[in-house]
Amino acid sequence: MKAFCPLRLLMRNINKPKCNFHTSRALLEFYESDRKGGYPHIPSKVSEKKSIIKNIIEGCQRFCYEMKVLSKEVREALRADPVLAYRHNEVDVEWRFDGDPSRLEDWIVTCDSEYAEGFSSCSLQLSPRGTGIFSGILDTRVPKDGKLSRAGYCNITTARRQISFRRDTPLDWTQYSHLILRVRGDGRNYLINLATAGMFDIFWNDVHHYVLHTQGGPYWQYVKIPFSKFYLASKGRIQDIQYNIPLDQVWSIGFSLADQISGPFKLEIDYIGVEYDALHNEEFAYETYKVEKFIT
Repeated sequence: MKAFCPLRLLMRNINKPKCNFHTSRALLEFYESDRKGGYPHIPSKVSEKKSIIKNIIEGCQRFCYEMKVLSKEVREALRADPVLAYRHNEVDVEWRFDGDPSRLEDWIVTCDSEYAEGFSSCSLQLSPRGTGIFSGILDTRVPKDGKLSRAGYCNITTARRQISFRRDTPLDWTQYSHLILRVRGDGRNYLINLATAGMFDIFWNDVHHYVLHTQGGPYWQYVKIPFSKFYLASKGRIQDIQYNIPLDQVWSIGFSLADQISGPFKLEIDYIGVEYDALHNEEFAYETYKVEKFIT
């Protein structure tokens, strides 16, 4: 006669499928090892098989190139003068297309159809004027797979900036107070995403959002948004405990469309920058209070 084992019974109940609907997989630990939360990693380039000698040669060439980049960074850091003051209402442009096709490589374009979660399509292209156009068709039809209840999103986001030896480095906007955009929209509402992922896994999906209300018509729209207006969310859920955006840990900026309105869309971007406004005194626009323990 076998002895009763509660742990074996618990594992059997966890692994036993109880319904046909999709649910999150059971985790026996708090650590989340996948930064994408289970979504597949789509490589930008297909890697080809190479011989060992060719890999060694390319590795040596890459090492020499990265050493040159590192020495250049050190020289620039020693020559640069420290910034003692920031001018009032002076915009520092961080991203601009300038009609250069290579600037498109700094952006990552995704939509629900790439993960078999919908039928939307989108792209990022250069306009004849040299600006960037984020356009496509948003489709809210839900795939009939029994797993999803909603569909329809398109997104573009900047790739992480890298320094020598392919090290990711965040943007330091500590001295700035506003995000500046020069865009031309179609009257739809887009979501601005500032990724502020932290070191530990519970902070990997931290994103600060703010809504971009665009105006239809042929005129350009100058948008000035204080960083104090951005609110914290994780995996699409607004967090109860809010705090200021860490401006020294901004990894990327993105634009998402998921307004549940099927049809074509178009957002034209001239430049994205940051600005220091000496007259802006607001620290944070939302409530920041401490919640007592064991209260959800």
